[in-house]
Amino acid sequence: MKFYCLNCNGLRSATSKGLLESIQKENPDIIAFQEIKALQADIDLKPWEDLGYIPHFFSAEKKGYSGTAIFSRIKPKKVEIGMQHELYDKEGRNILLAFKNFAFVNTYFPSGTTGDIRQEIKMQFLEDFLIKKESWEKEYKKLILCGDVNICHTEIDIHNPKSNQKTSGFLPEEREWVSKYLSTGLIDTFRFLHPGKTDRYSWWSYRAGARQKNKGWRIDYFFITNNLKSKLIYSDILQDVILSDHAPLVLEMDL
Repeated sequence: MKFYCLNCNGLRSATSKGLLESIQKENPDIIAFQEIKALQADIDLKPWEDLGYIPHFFSAEKKGYSGTAIFSRIKPKKVEIGMQHELYDKEGRNILLAFKNFAFVNTYFPSGTTGDIRQEIKMQFLEDFLIKKESWEKEYKKLILCGDVNICHTEIDIHNPKSNQKTSGFLPEEREWVSKYLSTGLIDTFRFLHPGKTDRYSWWSYRAGARQKNKGWRIDYFFITNNLKSKLIYSDILQDVILSDHAPLVLEMDL
C-alpha cells in the first residue's frame, strides 16, 4: 500500500498548482491533507472520485483556516473525527480511519509561532495527543500516524540549528516531546530508512528564497508502531514537488 501526506496550505491552492497530477503520478491508496482551508462543499470532488477516492473531511469552524482531510480508495471499517476536545476540534485537527489490519491517523499539530498563547496551546496539545495515541493503540494495535507536527526533532532536521534554538518548532521542550513520543513504541519512517541523510526538509519559508537555497525544516512525518516495522518498504520526501510551502511525503508498506 502507498500513502501520501501533504500540508497543502489550502487544498484549492495546491490543486491549482498540480496536486492532482502529483497524485496520478504517485498513485497512492490513501492521502492525508493538512491545512485544507476549505469546507467539503468548496471542493470539486469529481476529479477525486474519478480517481477512485472516498473523501473524509474535518474542516475548521473558522473560514479559510486549518482543517484536515483523508482521501481513501479503501472503505474504512470506522471513521473517527476529532479528538473530543472543544478547541482542537473547532480547528479540525485530526481524522482517524480504521481498516482491517491497521488504523491511519492524520493530524495537523498547532503552531506556536504567533505568540505565547498559541505556544501554550501547542504544548498542551502535545501532551493530550500522547494520551490519545495510547488509547488508539489499545483499540487498533497497529497505527500509521502522519501529518504536520510543526517540530524538527534533531539538528539534522533543520538547516540552521544554532540560530533556531529559541524558535518555536525547534525548542528543547518540543524536541524532547518528539523523543518521548518515539519512545512509546513509534518509528519515524524517514529517519529510520535514512539515518544520516542531511538537507532533507519538508517545509520552507516563503521568505528570502528559502526553498531555492534549501534552507528548510523537516516538520512533516510518517510514524508507524513498532509492530509494523517489518512491513516498511519505502519512505521519502518529494522535495522537488512544489504544491505549497510543504513538500509531500510518501510511504510504502507491505500490508
